[in-house]
Amino acid sequence: MATSTPVASDLSNTQDENSETSFVSSYVDVIETVISSLEQEGTAMVNHSEDGYLWKFRYGTVDVYVQLSGETDEDMLTTWSPVHKLPVQNEAEMMRRLLELNCGSTFEACFGLLDQRVVVFSTRTLKDINASEISRLMTIVASIADENDELLLKDYPAA
Repeated sequence: MATSTPVASDLSNTQDENSETSFVSSYVDVIETVISSLEQEGTAMVNHSEDGYLWKFRYGTVDVYVQLSGETDEDMLTTWSPVHKLPVQNEAEMMRRLLELNCGSTFEACFGLLDQRVVVFSTRTLKDINASEISRLMTIVASIADENDELLLKDYPAA
């Protein structure tokens, strides 16, 4: 599935008398703009709590999650997408394949394990992040997950 990277305004120049709130609002706006450009119609959901924001949307054949943990430079933007459940047949072979993919095919993302699932994952602190980076990280995770989930399920069936 071909995608194009959404264009959003640069966050680094967002300033007003309530800069901290405006900055966070801008992160949320950029994330929601990217999601609206990637999601299948009507699949996006958001949850806002004291722990931050969590979005979920459908991209191709995968669910993609985006978490914004807070508003400081040390807080994180994390994007992940589950692509397979463990255990699988030929698990060692699959792990080798994932390591090989990590070495040259995943850009700023990587394959990893989370709660007995193989996921495509990317995380970055908010310090000096801009709209282009937010868009790129989310698009990379969604695209790599969608390109690989069906192949992994076919090549490594459940054990």
